[in-house]
Formats: sequence, structure tokens, C-alpha cells
Amino acid sequence: MSETRYFRVTGTVQGVGFRAATQAEARRLDLAGWVANRPDGDVELTAAGPAEALDTLARWLGYGPASAVVHEVAETDMKDTPTALKQPFEIR
Repeated sequence: MSETRYFRVTGTVQGVGFRAATQAEARRLDLAGWVANRPDGDVELTAAGPAEALDTLARWLGYGPASAVVHEVAETDMKDTPTALKQPFEIR
């Protein structure tokens, strides 16, 4: 069964290849969705797919690529929010 989750990642996550690495990990996990930089320096993403794959992505977001310093990952289940997400996973 497919789920959709929104993530917001804080820390040193812009200018370190975080979006490209997130896209690669999400595509490896065969997830649909998108990732984008926020004006406040955070990175946000919405991903859809099997719960196990989303759990794996959530763990990966906790450390991200080697050059990132992740302080926090906030996760919100979007089961009550219908979203049409594209596959393959894209950078916005």
C-alpha cells in the first residue's frame, strides 16, 4: 500500500548536494515526489510509495550526503491529503 509523507530537513542542507543526493536515494527506492530548497535554508520534500521505502528514506534523511550536517528531520503523514506526485522523483 502506498503512503505519502512530507519531510522538512534542517541543518547545513543547502549548497552541499542534498537535493541531488535525496533525488538519487528516492529514485533508488522507487519513490515518487519532489525535493526543494526553502528560502529559510531548510530542505523540504514530499514522497510517496511503500511504507518500508519511506521509512528507509526517513532514516537516510537523518544524515544525508557526507557534506551535510542534519540537525532535525520533521515528518508529517499526508494520508488525508490527496496529492498527485510524479515519478521519477524530481528536484524543484
